Amino acid sequence: MNKIIYLDAAASSLKPESVIKVQQDFLQNHYANAGRGICARSIYVDKTIAQSRKKVAEFIKTNPENIVFTSGTTDGINRIVNIIRGSDGFVGRPKVMVSDLDHHSARMPWEEAVNRGEIRFSLCPLDSEFNIDYSKIEKTDILVITAMSNVLGAPQDVKKIIEHARKLNKNVITIADAAQYVANLPIDVSDWDADFICFSGHKIGADTGVGIMYIKEPARWYPDKFGGGMVAKISGSLDNNDSKWTLESAPMVFEAGTLPITQIVGLPFAIDELQKHNDKQKLIKYLHTELSKIERIKILTKPDSHILTFVVNDMHCMDFGTLMGANGVCLRVGSMCASWIHKILGYNGTIRISVGQRNTMEEMKEVVKIIKKILEK
Repeated sequence: MNKIIYLDAAASSLKPESVIKVQQDFLQNHYANAGRGICARSIYVDKTIAQSRKKVAEFIKTNPENIVFTSGTTDGINRIVNIIRGSDGFVGRPKVMVSDLDHHSARMPWEEAVNRGEIRFSLCPLDSEFNIDYSKIEKTDILVITAMSNVLGAPQDVKKIIEHARKLNKNVITIADAAQYVANLPIDVSDWDADFICFSGHKIGADTGVGIMYIKEPARWYPDKFGGGMVAKISGSLDNNDSKWTLESAPMVFEAGTLPITQIVGLPFAIDELQKHNDKQKLIKYLHTELSKIERIKILTKPDSHILTFVVNDMHCMDFGTLMGANGVCLRVGSMCASWIHKILGYNGTIRISVGQRNTMEEMKEVVKIIKKILEK
């Protein structure tokens, strides 16, 4: 079989050899649970998790106590909804503002809260280039920002969006979905000044099953999950009606249960590999230039976007994807779990190319040849 050209990093990035090796070594030689033992292995695991947390904190320029491990962006957004709900943040049916750039996981949990009658809903306006028009944002209680659309690949000015929202309501709660952004551009959480930020490890070359939830002021919020690892002490008893909890401080208070330990071990190595490779956009620009010469292709993203999304005249995106797959090219077709922006663009589905650290210019040239061959038939 011919070599596969993998062009779906925006869905999930291929894993660097360093991540695979360190996780295999951990499973074979060092595995134990975290925060639950005093043997040499348990101490090793606790130290390794602390180092991983520190690495992530440095990666987005914050402190380790602000970093909570989750299972991914979807888990993080859903947990944020429940954290705000459990901290009395839904009292008085607050207004939540989302946008049509949102991935399903960034918006659907809030829509479910609307369906329950817990919150009110409004949309951030988009400008003519489909970016959030921060100058037209209304006063809101909760603001959800997709930092980079997984269809259009353009970074949003998260800092200015939040600054404007805070001018209208200094107490607005701000949440940034950084799942796509983090794989392409550096994040400085102090610059953004968001209350919550979420992203997934597998988008940056780590394993599936690990994600990050950044919390700006963890002491402000009540945990949404309860169990082992987040309890410092339980006193009294139910029999005497005086059972009392003393909970751990952040981040442990938000990490009840067993963490995705193996994936956390590999996370720093994925970050290191991501920071070594910064030429991905060069590959996208090349594809944009070459594919724009093909008459049947309509490109929907800009040359400086971090992904390439397009449609083919007189060909369904699923048919195109099938033909590309038959020629050894993996790419994404369909709605990308981002139905709202597709509705605005006027397409039921599109074709997306996204590159990772392991892609090469030689592969891009081969992809152009394959596309030309398919469309000439």
